[in-house]
Amino acid sequence: MARSSGWVACGVFFLLMAGCATQPYPRAYDPPGFFYGLLHGFLIFFSLVGSIFWDIRIYAFPNGGGWYDFGYFLGVGAWCGGFAAGSSRS
Repeated sequence: MARSSGWVACGVFFLLMAGCATQPYPRAYDPPGFFYGLLHGFLIFFSLVGSIFWDIRIYAFPNGGGWYDFGYFLGVGAWCGGFAAGSSRS
């Protein structure tokens, strides 16, 4: 019993430390928003391959926040077949 409570205490400690982490506020004039996120989501495969050879990021920083993330999610889902796989008929 004492061994498992040590792991639980360790897990709680790391969760508390992760909860204190923050992202820097984007200090850009016009940070990328929803449509840039959608475009970057569509281009994820090419960006990933390019990042192996050059200094390319597959995720824009600084970005507009939640809307960029939502567009990125939709773009990746459309490219990777997430939407088409769920609508296939047997």
